[in-house]
Amino acid sequence: MADKRDYYEVLGLDKNASDDEIKKSYRKLAKKYHPDLNPDDKTAEEKFKEVNEAYGILSDPDKKSRYDQFGHAGVDPNYGAGGGAGGFGGFGGFGGMGDFGDVFSSFFGGGFGGGGRRSGGPRKGEDIETFINISFEEAAFGCEKELSLRRRKSCKSCNGTGAKDGKEMETCAQCKGSGVVTSVQRTILGNIQSQSTCPSCGGRGKRIKTPCPHCQGGIITEDKKIKVTIPAGIDDGQTLTMRNQAHAGIGGGPDGDVYIGVKVRPHPLFERRGTDLYCKIPVSLTDASLGAKLQVPTLEGKVEYDLPEGTQTGSTFRFRGKGVTRINSKTKGDLYVTVEVEIPRNLSKKQKELLKELAKTFNEKNFEKKESFMEKLGKLFK
Repeated sequence: MADKRDYYEVLGLDKNASDDEIKKSYRKLAKKYHPDLNPDDKTAEEKFKEVNEAYGILSDPDKKSRYDQFGHAGVDPNYGAGGGAGGFGGFGGFGGMGDFGDVFSSFFGGGFGGGGRRSGGPRKGEDIETFINISFEEAAFGCEKELSLRRRKSCKSCNGTGAKDGKEMETCAQCKGSGVVTSVQRTILGNIQSQSTCPSCGGRGKRIKTPCPHCQGGIITEDKKIKVTIPAGIDDGQTLTMRNQAHAGIGGGPDGDVYIGVKVRPHPLFERRGTDLYCKIPVSLTDASLGAKLQVPTLEGKVEYDLPEGTQTGSTFRFRGKGVTRINSKTKGDLYVTVEVEIPRNLSKKQKELLKELAKTFNEKNFEKKESFMEKLGKLFK
């Protein structure tokens, strides 16, 4: 068993292959080596089993993840201990392999050797995708919204069968109740038998004798309102899922899901980055120079902050726990406030004269950055 080939190598792919590339390669190789197309060819049969085994692992997200991490030992407990990989018709074979039947049906309209499957069984209903607009505060604190949907649901009068009283049914004459029809194609390789869904009953095995007068095919349309709980901390672009609230399932299958894209309106003061908030506050030249009581906005109201004297433009102050709640947690981000010192404009003649008089009283100690810059400039051009 230790000499088993790498599954990606078997399918002729590299480890970065996409799901579509894996399926496409499998289709090609399975058709090439299928025993029906290679009668009495043991080499082709072995390769067919090897291809099936590789696809069985790489098409399953969980098994693929374990294989990518641990190799064959992650998906085969017998690997390295002399165990087998399963014979034709077992793990590596065609019979009972779910999606493999669908793959082969695309070759000749059905499974090789009569391995088709009925499509009239329970199927999940279609999903619905929509979006909801909420305010910045609603996203931060959470809220409850009502969403209007138009969906298809099963008719109660016929229990979704489409037949009057749910009983007016008869066995399909074309498929004799099996839900599938068998056909034989003559090819240069011989006769190939395939099965496909019965076109007369859609795979259900029964036909409606008397239609339900209240619906069309067992389905009616309704306008439904559902309540959506928006969790605190949700961000713009995230998606909420409402299970089994979309279109009705078919043949007793579960209803589809509703996927709700969240759009958060921007805030006039705050910018959000993850769970942290950022805010810019303009401060007068006088307040920045002398210090002041600064009114700082938060999502929960204003707080007072003692702005130290000599605050420079671009200075940032941190307010712990004043950000946004992390989803499904009690922890909060922080608020970062950046000061922007506003230089006065449109000065009067008197104001200009007063500023000139004030400037005469300044020395290098009042402008440390300017003094440092002039010193570096002097050394550069000395």
